[in-house]
Amino acid sequence: MSQELVLDNRLESAKSTAWWLYLIHAVSFIFSLGAFSIVPLIFNYLQRPSTEGTFVHSHHTWMIRSFWWYIVLVVVGAVFFMTIIGIPVAWLIWIGAWLWKAYRLIVGVTRINRNEPAPI
Repeated sequence: MSQELVLDNRLESAKSTAWWLYLIHAVSFIFSLGAFSIVPLIFNYLQRPSTEGTFVHSHHTWMIRSFWWYIVLVVVGAVFFMTIIGIPVAWLIWIGAWLWKAYRLIVGVTRINRNEPAPI
C-alpha cells in the first residue's frame, strides 16, 4: 500500500516557490560565495508567514538560518584572517562554512522534493 501526499494548489505553489528560492540561494552561493543571497533571503522572510502549518514553512526557516549562520562563520573567518597566525585558521573556517552551506542546500532540496519538512 502506497502513501501519497495530496498537495492542494496553494501548498504546491508554496513548495515550488521554496524550491526556486533554494536554486537562487545555490546560484548565489556558487557564483558569489553567498554575497547575493540577500535577495532570496528577503523572499524567504516574505513567504514564510503564508506557509505556516505546512512542511514548506520549515524550509523557509532552514534557508534563513543557513544564511545567517553562514554569515557568522564568514565574519569569524575574517576576524581570524586579520592576524598572520590566524590566516590558516580563517581558510579552514571558510572552507568548513562553504561545505556546511552546500550540505544544507543539498539536504533542503532533497527533502522538499520528497515533500518532507526540513530538519530544523
